[in-house]
Amino acid sequence: MKELQVLVEFLKQCLADNTFVKLTISNPVDKQSSILKVYVRFIEIKKQPFLSFTYRHKTNDQVKNFSIEAGIAEIEKFMQSQYRNATLFSTKQDYALLTSKKGHITLQKNKPTFTETNETVHDRKKTKRASNTQSYLTHLGITDSNGILIPKMADKYRQINKYLEIIEGLIEHVLLPEEIHIVDMGSGKGYLTFALYDYLVNEKQLNVALTGIELRQELVDYCNEVAAACGFKKLQFVCKPIQKYTDKRIDMLIALHACDTATDDAIYKGIVSNAQLIVCAPCCHKQIRQQVKGIEQESPLLKYGIFKERQFEMVTDTLRALIMEQHQYQTKIFEFISNEHTRKNIMLVGSKLPHASADQQLQHKIDAIKNEYHIDFHYLEKLTR
Repeated sequence: MKELQVLVEFLKQCLADNTFVKLTISNPVDKQSSILKVYVRFIEIKKQPFLSFTYRHKTNDQVKNFSIEAGIAEIEKFMQSQYRNATLFSTKQDYALLTSKKGHITLQKNKPTFTETNETVHDRKKTKRASNTQSYLTHLGITDSNGILIPKMADKYRQINKYLEIIEGLIEHVLLPEEIHIVDMGSGKGYLTFALYDYLVNEKQLNVALTGIELRQELVDYCNEVAAACGFKKLQFVCKPIQKYTDKRIDMLIALHACDTATDDAIYKGIVSNAQLIVCAPCCHKQIRQQVKGIEQESPLLKYGIFKERQFEMVTDTLRALIMEQHQYQTKIFEFISNEHTRKNIMLVGSKLPHASADQQLQHKIDAIKNEYHIDFHYLEKLTR
């Protein structure tokens, strides 16, 4: 197949002059093939060149690395009999090898899609926003006195870094004042509270005053002692219910794993304070489930208890998002960290829109959801009214 040889020769040339971006193999001849697509990119492992193959299956991806020579042979094997299409992307030109069902082969040349190649280092370390050497990690029992990560706290350390990565991206898209007032409602032992303060103040060099709200006096005392030991002058913890926090100056509100309607109380405080950013990780969604208990639902999905629980979690958080949108917040809901670390892994974020007009359809959407599931009221809706 001369067209395939032209493609392979161009691939070799691109690898030689560092202009190769990636190659995609698709459209399997056998429609029952377990591999739907194959993605190929160039990487370096211990300064040695490899072609990394990602095999896209219906339910998962598998990755395998080949030497350059073996990788090219793998590509030729796939294209000779198993797949109809291949697209090679380079910074010089794109090539598309297309095979019709009747076996007619064409090789198309197109303008380059990419102007730069991808980063190739495979065995690089991920950027850690919370360094092992930070003193608060030792005080909180995540690292030992030598800054070595304690194995059983590895998941918590991973969660901290993921959290800081998310916050870093969020604050880039909101307008925060010169002195940022942050309130963490339901701060618990303060793992993420300390991490956020340290990162924003010591790494990002921002002027931050952060208050943690927690019901348990022993945790409040403990966290204040750690804050003093770390020299975190504008980090304080106070013992009171979320409902009784009255300070109206909140630029950024955090509520991670505040149980049931405590999440709604926190969101409400953010809304009335005109907070620029509201970040929640809801849990213990009881309010609506208890409200509809004993009511027969039309959907057969709600016949089973575990599905009912998950469905009403989604309903609760969707209503929260819609209510926040009524108050000029742009919302998004996404997975915080993987299910393997915790089931409480959904994050609901609201970013204040500076010049948003009220969407009259939002109330209709809220009412439609309530009617569908026989819900009398949502607690956050009642608060905001």
